[in-house]
Amino acid sequence: MKQLVDRFGRTGFAALTSLIWLLPMAAWAGSADLSPIDKTATPRIAFTIGVVMLAVWLVLVASLRRFPVTPRQRRFDLAQMSPSEKRWTLACIAFGLGLIAWLNGAATVDWAPLGSAIGAGEVGPILLAVGLAVFVIGMAAGIWFSWHKATDAYRRRTAA
Repeated sequence: MKQLVDRFGRTGFAALTSLIWLLPMAAWAGSADLSPIDKTATPRIAFTIGVVMLAVWLVLVASLRRFPVTPRQRRFDLAQMSPSEKRWTLACIAFGLGLIAWLNGAATVDWAPLGSAIGAGEVGPILLAVGLAVFVIGMAAGIWFSWHKATDAYRRRTAA
């Protein structure tokens, strides 16, 4: 654990290890609305795993102070980031969350009624489909653009 903290820094390590509770929680959120249909306990199991792993992660994050970190430039160290880098990284995270939300919603929706309504030529469902496509394209473009801007800000910081 000491080597990972030294490699990624405290902030990077906390962000990377947050996946241990984030993924079970995402599975819970994605399956919670399906449970009344198929009558399974899967959402409760995923939620329980997510809460337990959140507690484990909080213990990990609370113990980060005891690990020494060699002073050097790190990409995702909040204390070292310039305001521009923080802003573009936050934008990238926001676009990423928007894309994940879209994918989570898309995975839990029955698309058959929308497809048949589009096939029938109804204007409302066609506009909804176009809006959904514009949203996902916007999120992907936002991720790409903000990541490149954050990378440029990081390069400016390390070059100074």
